[in-house]
Amino acid sequence: MRHLTIALIGYGKMGKLIETIALERGHTIGFIGSSKNTDFNISEIAHCDVAIEFSLPHAAPINIKKCIDAKVPVAIGTTGWYDQLEEIKNYNKLNNGCILPTTNFSVGVNIFFALNKHLAKLMNQQPSYDVHLTEIHHTQKLDAPSGTAITTAEILLHELDRKSSWVCNESGQPEQLSIQAIREENVPGTHTVVYENEIDQLIITHEAKNRRGFAMGAILAAEFITDKKGVFAMQDVLGIENKPSNEH
Repeated sequence: MRHLTIALIGYGKMGKLIETIALERGHTIGFIGSSKNTDFNISEIAHCDVAIEFSLPHAAPINIKKCIDAKVPVAIGTTGWYDQLEEIKNYNKLNNGCILPTTNFSVGVNIFFALNKHLAKLMNQQPSYDVHLTEIHHTQKLDAPSGTAITTAEILLHELDRKSSWVCNESGQPEQLSIQAIREENVPGTHTVVYENEIDQLIITHEAKNRRGFAMGAILAAEFITDKKGVFAMQDVLGIENKPSNEH
């Protein structure tokens, strides 16, 4: 495994854990962007091999562009900014950069995505079942529903003819896919998809035990995109086919 110098942009709980695991894997942290130096210059990261971005939704697009300008591939775990995703992809293409935006770095969650895609194809032939999502996160999470829940919803919408859009919390419209967003103390992240009719129910859940899986996935993504150009997804890192639509 190649030794990397990593720019770590965002230094909250996740950033600190990424730092710990990166050092365990023999990498070096060449730059730390925190709340104390949000207005960093691209020259401060230009020497790094790759960047990992875990900041805040309003700051992420600016940080990503700085990485692209500095010719530093960037793996992006911040969510809540995806209304600007197409603009960022275009900026990346024009400037020959490399980005890997994902709603979730976890290996298990990306397997969860693949399972849900296959299950939704099967359930499309079973119209008696309604479907809804629930996501539970810690109270510090700013966006609701979570990016992972939105990615899951978009997978289901692509496969289920009877659903046309998603809505946060309860919906009285049968064509809408309900996502219930719950915030509780000390919950790293739980996502559940429920199919139910008057006879039975089928439930598929991913429950994160801690944040380590997210941090490890971020480093795997960073290792993967080093020296690459283009737009990538966690499915590329893990060799999983059928990327969620907002990942690529």
